[in-house]
Amino acid sequence: MKSEKIRTFLNLIVALLIGQVTSAQTLETQIDSVLTTVFKESYEPGAVFLVAKNGEPIYRKAFGKANIELDVNMKPENVFQIGSMTKQFTAIAIMMLEEEGKLQVNDAISNYIPNYPNGNNITIHHLLTHTSGIKDFTKMKSIMSIAKTDLTPIELVDFFKDEPVDFLPGEQFDYNNSGYVVLGYIIEIVSGVTYEDIIEKNIFEKLGMNNSRYASDRDIVKDRAYGYHNRGEFTNKMYVSLSIPYASGALMSTVDDMLKWQKAINNNSLITEASLKKVFTNYTLNNGEQINYGYGWHLKDIDGITTREHGGSVFGFKSMGVYVPNLNIYVIGFSNCDCNSPTKVTRDIATFVINENLKN
Repeated sequence: MKSEKIRTFLNLIVALLIGQVTSAQTLETQIDSVLTTVFKESYEPGAVFLVAKNGEPIYRKAFGKANIELDVNMKPENVFQIGSMTKQFTAIAIMMLEEEGKLQVNDAISNYIPNYPNGNNITIHHLLTHTSGIKDFTKMKSIMSIAKTDLTPIELVDFFKDEPVDFLPGEQFDYNNSGYVVLGYIIEIVSGVTYEDIIEKNIFEKLGMNNSRYASDRDIVKDRAYGYHNRGEFTNKMYVSLSIPYASGALMSTVDDMLKWQKAINNNSLITEASLKKVFTNYTLNNGEQINYGYGWHLKDIDGITTREHGGSVFGFKSMGVYVPNLNIYVIGFSNCDCNSPTKVTRDIATFVINENLKN
C-alpha cells in the first residue's frame, strides 16, 4: 500500500515536470515562430530578444548577422544603439536630481535656460511628457544641415529653440525629441557634469550595466552590432554625429543590461517609490484629457493588462521594450537594421507570455 502511494506521488511529480517542460517548449516555439518570420535569413542583419519572468530570463536568442561584411553571427551579448529608449534614462536622471534638491519637475525651464522662448510657461514636466509644444527638431527640414556636425548641447538647443511652437504648453501630447534634448542640457546645467558622465557613472556603473554607454562610432566597442539600412539592398548605416540624438536617443546597451535596468526600476535602486509613482502616472492635458505617457515611458495595455513600453529608432537600429508590472514580465528586442522594427513582435511575444501566465 505504501509503495503504491509512493509510486502515485512520483508519477504526479513526473507529470508536473513534463507539463512544465511542454509549456516551456510551447512558449519557446511560439516565440520562435514569430521571430523567424521577421528575422528569417541568417545572412541578413538580425536581432536579439530576451524574455524575463520575475527578473529571470526564460528566452534569450540571437538571429542573423551582427556584421554582414565580416560574416559575424549575431549573439545575445551584442551591443546595440537603443535610440529613444534613452529617454527612460534621461527621465530617471531628472528624478534623481529632483530627489537631490537640484530641480523640481514643475520648475519653468527659464530657471535654467533664461533666454528660452516662452520658457516661463514651459516646465520640466512638459518636456518629460511631450506636452511642451516646442518644435521637434528631428522633423525640421534643415535637420540634415547639422546631422554630421558635432554640436554642444547649447548649440543643439539653439538650433530649434526659436522655431514657432506647435501648440501652447499642456494643450496636446505630441512625441517630441527636442524636449528630451532640453532635459539633457538641464541635467548638465544643474549637475555641473556632462549628460554622458551622469548616465554612465550614476546609472550604468552603479547598476553594473557594464556593456552600456553613450554611443560612439569612433571608440572600440566590444561586441558591437553594426547598423544597416535596406533601400532595395543592404547598406551600412548613414553617419550621424551622436551629439545630435543626445539625451533623446544616443545610448547603447545589451538585452542583459536592459534586464538589469528593469530590475533596478522594480527595486527602487535609483529613486524612491514616490518618485517612481510620478514616472508611471498617466498625466492629463489642460482640458483634463488623459495621455498614455508618464516620464520616459508609454503607459499602455495589452488586452486590458497594464504595460510600460518604449521603442527606439536611430539610423541603422530599432529597439522595443515592454514590461508587464502585474505579472513581472519583461520583453526586450533589438534590431540592427532600421528596416526591421521589433515593435509588433515584442508586443506579440508579451501577449504570448501574458496568456501563458494567466493559464497557470
